[in-house]
Amino acid sequence: MDRTLMRPRGLARLPDFLQLTRLDRPIGTWLLMWPTLWALWVAAAGLPERRLLLIFVAGVYLMRAAGCVINDYADRHFDGHVKRTRDRPLANGRIAEGEAQGLFALLVMTAFVLVWFTNLFTVMLSLVGVALAAVYPFMKRYTHLPQVVLGAAFSWAIPMAFGAVLGRVPVEAWLLFAANLAWTVAYDTEYAMVDRDDDLKIGIKSTAVLFGRADRLMIAVLQGVTLGLLAWVGLRLGLGGFFWLGLAAMAATFVHQQRLIRLRERERCFQAFLNNHWSGLLVFAGIGLSLWPGQGG
Repeated sequence: MDRTLMRPRGLARLPDFLQLTRLDRPIGTWLLMWPTLWALWVAAAGLPERRLLLIFVAGVYLMRAAGCVINDYADRHFDGHVKRTRDRPLANGRIAEGEAQGLFALLVMTAFVLVWFTNLFTVMLSLVGVALAAVYPFMKRYTHLPQVVLGAAFSWAIPMAFGAVLGRVPVEAWLLFAANLAWTVAYDTEYAMVDRDDDLKIGIKSTAVLFGRADRLMIAVLQGVTLGLLAWVGLRLGLGGFFWLGLAAMAATFVHQQRLIRLRERERCFQAFLNNHWSGLLVFAGIGLSLWPGQGG
């Protein structure tokens, strides 16, 4: 049967493209947004320029959408065999491969145009970000650590934000980068635990597969590393009580997530993954309030 016959026409196709770019599921956008905002607020000492804020917020939406498109393109022959992804529009033929390629190119080019409104240093940094976003989906074929590549991709907005504000990337930026990388590997391992049974059957690699029964322990270690690195940033910057309150609240969300994944049930592992939205928000609130004008650290 010709799979093109399954495709709706005109505006009826909009839901499929929303699903492809995940604009109907904003959790990934927020998980990319929070560390970007951490970096902008720290780099600008609590007062990011409105122009840069708009550029980076729009860039987060564009690059997250682009990442989802290239991810589904890379997994188009596998998603049909996984319970959670079998109805994705590339897997069931409702969107053509060429359409996905064109959409990815359009999203990346639009994001690249935005970056040109910053400075040349940030433009050069953005090339690394595009490369990371493009190669991540294919890493699960070759390594059990695709989550590390995702972590680097999700963290690359941090040095870019510092580059846009300061024209350089100080030590604190790389500490934030490392903290976010560890956090991303932790929460994406929770996400991968949802699909682990299917991934084992079809040969997809992930940290959830690699860690096996040590998954909860490794997630806890990564969460501890995240907290430790963020605390180091707070000490270096002399951030005040609001920051430490936000960090303590993030730690509380991590404890809650450990409770959720205790029995490794699909739905509860997915709930643990979703809970990371609050982890990132609480740290941003702590940074924002600590750097609020007049707080004096």
